[in-house]
Amino acid sequence: MFDFFRKPEAAPVTVPEAKASAVGPLTAGGVGRMAAVKTAIQPVWTARNTVSLTRAGFQNNPVGFRAVRLISEAAAALPLVLQSPEQRFDQHPLLTLLRRPNPAQGRAEFLEAIYAQLLLSGSAYIEAVNGGDTPLPSELHVLRADRMRVVPGADGWPAAYDYAVGGRKHRFVMGEGAAPICHLRAYHPLDDHYGLSPIEPAAAALDVHSSASRWSKALLDNAARPSGAIVFRGEDGQGAMTAEQFTRLQDEMEMHHQGARNAGRPMLLEGGLDWKPMGFSPSDMEFHKTKEAAAREIALAFGVPPMLLGMPGDATYANYQEANRGFYRLTILPLAAKVTDSLAHWLSAHAGEALELKPDLDQLPALAIERDQQWRRVAEADFLSEAEKRALLGLPPRPEGA
Repeated sequence: MFDFFRKPEAAPVTVPEAKASAVGPLTAGGVGRMAAVKTAIQPVWTARNTVSLTRAGFQNNPVGFRAVRLISEAAAALPLVLQSPEQRFDQHPLLTLLRRPNPAQGRAEFLEAIYAQLLLSGSAYIEAVNGGDTPLPSELHVLRADRMRVVPGADGWPAAYDYAVGGRKHRFVMGEGAAPICHLRAYHPLDDHYGLSPIEPAAAALDVHSSASRWSKALLDNAARPSGAIVFRGEDGQGAMTAEQFTRLQDEMEMHHQGARNAGRPMLLEGGLDWKPMGFSPSDMEFHKTKEAAAREIALAFGVPPMLLGMPGDATYANYQEANRGFYRLTILPLAAKVTDSLAHWLSAHAGEALELKPDLDQLPALAIERDQQWRRVAEADFLSEAEKRALLGLPPRPEGA
C-alpha cells in the first residue's frame, strides 16, 4: 500500500617518463595538468574535434571501437618486405629499426598506433630520433594527433609542426634534408593540412547508435517494460491530488516499482488509484532496427563488412571467408600500402638510398587462393620471359649468377 504520509579526493601523482623523444619532457610534465582540467565534451558532428569524436566513436561505442581495433590490428600484423630496385633484403638496418622502433614498443604495437591514429583523427605523426652509428633514426615514436598542429610556411606547405601538452610546446622545424616528422593523412577535400577520419562521416550514425543504447538501458532500469499511468479519482470524482500526495506517490514508485531489482513486484493501490498500462508504440518497436541500421552505417564508414562485426542478417557476402577476403582486399591492403609507402619514402631520405616497403601478399593467408591463381597463370604464360614473370609478381630482378 502506498503510504502518502510517511516521512520521508587525493592529489594526483605524476610519474616522470624517460625516453629519447623530444616531446618526452612535455608529456611527463603535462599529463598531470591535463588530467586535472579534463572535462566532458559532447560530440561535434560538423567541427573537426579529434578528442570529442574519439570519445564518442571509440571509447563509448562498441561498434566504432571494434572496427578501429579490427582494422589496426589486421594491418599491423601484415608481413612486410623491404627491397630496392636491385634486390630484396632479408637483413637491413631499416628492418631492425622496425622490429623495435623504440624501447617501449615492438613492430606490431608501433604500426597499430599509426593505423589507429589515422582512423580516429585522419592524421598520424611519426617522430624520428636521430643518433647512433647509422644514418637511419635510432628511434621512431608515434605522436598523438590531437596535440599536433601544422605551421604553414609562406608557400603554404608545412614549415614546422608544433606539439603541445598543456601550456608547453615543442616545435619540429622542416628544413633541408630528412624531415624529423612523417605526417600521414587520409584524403580530405576541404583541408590542406589535415586528413578526414572515418569517424567524422559516421558521427551521426554513432550518435544514433549510442542514443539507442541509452534508451535500452533506461528501459531495463524501468523493469524492461513500457511505462504506464496511475489514474487518480477522488471521492468527489475529481482527478486532482495535493502537491504533497503527488510527490510522495512519485517517491514510492521510484523506490518500490522501478529498476531491475523490482521487476515483477506486485503493485498495491489505494482507493481512487488505478493503473493503466501502455503498450509499445510502433516507434518503440522500430527502435532496435534503427540501432542495427546505425551500426551498419558505422561499419560502412570504416570499410568493415558487418558480418565480421557479428551483425545478423547481412547477406552481402556468401560466407565469412568471402567477407574476410573482401575486408583485406578493399580496406586493409589499400591502407597498409599507403602507410608503408610513406614510411619507406620518409626513411629512404634518412638512409640515403631508395627503398620500397610493402605488404608481402605471398604470406597473407586471407588472399592465398587469389595468390595461387595468379602464380599459376604467370607460370603457365610461356610467352613471358623469367624477368617479365618476376616483374608481374612484384619481385626484383634475379641477382647475377644466382
